[in-house]
Amino acid sequence: MPRINPQSAAFAETHYDFLIVGAGFAGSVVAERLAAGLGKRVLLIDRRPHIAGNAYDHLDSAGVLVHQYGPHIFHTNAERIVEYLSRFTEWRDYEHRVLASVDGQLLPIPINLDTLNSLYGLQMNEQQAEAFLASRAEPVEMIRTSEDVVINQVGRELYEKFFRGYTRKQWGLDPSQLDRSVTSRVPTRTTSDNRYFTDTFQKMPLHGYTHLFERMLDHPLIDVALGVNFADIRGAVQYRHLIYCGPIDEYFDYCYGRLPYRSFRFV
Repeated sequence: MPRINPQSAAFAETHYDFLIVGAGFAGSVVAERLAAGLGKRVLLIDRRPHIAGNAYDHLDSAGVLVHQYGPHIFHTNAERIVEYLSRFTEWRDYEHRVLASVDGQLLPIPINLDTLNSLYGLQMNEQQAEAFLASRAEPVEMIRTSEDVVINQVGRELYEKFFRGYTRKQWGLDPSQLDRSVTSRVPTRTTSDNRYFTDTFQKMPLHGYTHLFERMLDHPLIDVALGVNFADIRGAVQYRHLIYCGPIDEYFDYCYGRLPYRSFRFV
């Protein structure tokens, strides 16, 4: 992967067709397509000291592949995406499964047939589970919040047991404070499928995401500069077109204030 020192003369003297800010999935894929597909010269920068964005992974001292910013499980129904990424990685099988601690039991989530049977001590079949969920629903006349969405579909009891705490942890807000669009559809199943995702393709890059990105960006027309802030170099590099994949409020220097992004801090 070609690396360039932003302090070097070559950095300031090279004329790029595209400057791309952000070396995550969006920026890296666009860089590869512009270089390999259209023959354009690209400079890809990122403020972090690594490529791959939030998908960045690395081997720790014990040789374990660690997802630095939390787990990223690859899943898709799009065959063309699989075909494209398979040019840069081999795959290993992986289907994600999650258990929630509820009332002293570890139960599959999203809620499925086994979840309901274990939680309530029942032996329902699929048809009975569908009727059971329908009977638990509590219609909400005016749906405004995420809380309204869930209660309307599965009732308050299941909302309190499974959804409220999960949503508060994910968003940092109570579901009653979140717009209904955040939880437009409550994932429930009346089968025993306990996979977290149901996409046709569920695998993980064999050697990790970072290795995938390294191969993707290994092109003579792509230069990569890491640990670089766009604001610090925007006037120091020559380029015709800009593709900005960073926070949009930051690009406009927070002229209308900061947008309420949800993120996680890893220390």
